[in-house]
Amino acid sequence: MTEPQTIPVLDKGFVRLVDAMGDDRRIVQAARVSYGEGTKTVREDAALIDYLMRHRHTSPFEMVEFTFHVKAPIFVVRQWFRHRTASVNEISARYSVLKDEFYEPAPGELRAQSELNKQVGEGELPAEAAKKAAQLLAGAEREAYARYQKLLELGVAREQARSVLPVGIYTEFYWKQDLHNLLHFLKLRLDRHAQAEIRAYARAVAEFVKARVPLVWRSFEEHVLNARTLSASELAALARLVDREAYAEALGQAGLSKSRVREALEKLFGET
Repeated sequence: MTEPQTIPVLDKGFVRLVDAMGDDRRIVQAARVSYGEGTKTVREDAALIDYLMRHRHTSPFEMVEFTFHVKAPIFVVRQWFRHRTASVNEISARYSVLKDEFYEPAPGELRAQSELNKQVGEGELPAEAAKKAAQLLAGAEREAYARYQKLLELGVAREQARSVLPVGIYTEFYWKQDLHNLLHFLKLRLDRHAQAEIRAYARAVAEFVKARVPLVWRSFEEHVLNARTLSASELAALARLVDREAYAEALGQAGLSKSRVREALEKLFGET
C-alpha cells in the first residue's frame, strides 16, 4: 500500500508524514528477540501482534516511530500537546511573524453549546445565528491580525505583539512519537466525545498508521479502539445473565480461536 504523504485537514491545515521508522516486522522482531528472529509467516506475525495488543505488552510497539509535520489552529494544538510523550518543535512567534491564516468554519460547522456537558458543543445552531456567528468570528480575526501588524510596525517585539492573536490562528509543528503512545493518542482523539476539529486531525494521522502497520491497526481496532471496558460490578452482573456454553458457542461462531474463546470466558466468568 502506498502511503499518502500529505492529508488536508479543516480549511487550511494538514498532516504530513515526514518519516517513519519500522513497521509490523520491527514489532515482531523486538518481541521475538529472546528467541531469535527465525522464519515466520505473515499469519504468525499477525497472531503475535494480536497477542501483544490484547494483553497490553506495549514495549515492542515502542520500536516503531512516526514523525509528522502538522499545521493546525492553536486551540487544536493546545489539546494535542496534552499528550506529553512526544518530541515536539513548534514554530515560534518570538522569531517569526505568524501568517494571516485563521480557521474559519463555515456556518454549518458551528455547534451549539451542550446543555448537559459544559466542555463540548453539539447540535447545529439556527441558520441565522450560525451565519452571524461566522461573520463575527471572521471579523474578530481580521481585526486582531490588523492590530498585530500595527504593533509590529510600531516596533513592539514579536514576543509581545503576538499576545493579541486569537487561538484560531494556524501554527505548525513537528511531532515525533512512538507507536505505543501514538495509539493512545488515537484512542482518545478518535473518540466521539473528542472535539470535532482534533478528531479530524486524528483521522488523518490514523490513515498513515494504517498504511504503515496494517497488522497492528487491525488488532488495535479489535482490542482497543472499538473495545469497551466493564467494571467489576458490571462483569459480575453480566456473568449472572449469560449462559457459559451458549456464550462459548457464539464466540466460536464469530471466528475466535479456541485460545481466544478461553480468554473471553475467563474475562467474564473468571478462571476455572
